[in-house]
Amino acid sequence: MRIISGTAANRLLKAPKGLDVRPTPDLVRQAVFNSLGDRVLDARVLELFGGTGALSLECLSRGSASAVCVELSTRHARFIESNVVTAGLPREKFQVRVQDVFVALPQLVSMGAQFDLVLADPPYGEKNVGKRSESFAQRLLDDADLPKLLAPGGLFILGHAKRDTLEVPPVWDERKVMKHGDSWMRFLRAA
Repeated sequence: MRIISGTAANRLLKAPKGLDVRPTPDLVRQAVFNSLGDRVLDARVLELFGGTGALSLECLSRGSASAVCVELSTRHARFIESNVVTAGLPREKFQVRVQDVFVALPQLVSMGAQFDLVLADPPYGEKNVGKRSESFAQRLLDDADLPKLLAPGGLFILGHAKRDTLEVPPVWDERKVMKHGDSWMRFLRAA
């Protein structure tokens, strides 16, 4: 896995061994960032379910103003910190919050935080034919605090498995869905 473009292009990122982390594939990240284009420049970025930090580090490499990465695992957070150093990206523009995403969201709201881009590619949910999804992706869509974190005109990019049929609540305005194999990336705005 590598950073695709920008000042840290082609720098390799490390991921923890095992099945605990499923990094967003390079081709999917490339498609997402090609679609975002200049929106990344000077953006304030929030990455949820950080894993390796690949999404927020890609943003910083492409000129984002700052990035906050939320990751529950202390072990994974150490990999993220190491990847910032390896990529040679400005440490002062990057923050890792080691905590549960659903604890971090209300805390960020209470701090008055606002982000131009919120990116999340959480662990995939189960196939849910005939029942409502219980996945992390659905929980993010249902979370009342998440829309409050988007700055005016901000975008929420959410990854999930094709087999995980999500219900998009009316608080979200879906702008685009990108499909790459089993990975789907939804581009949403607060309605």
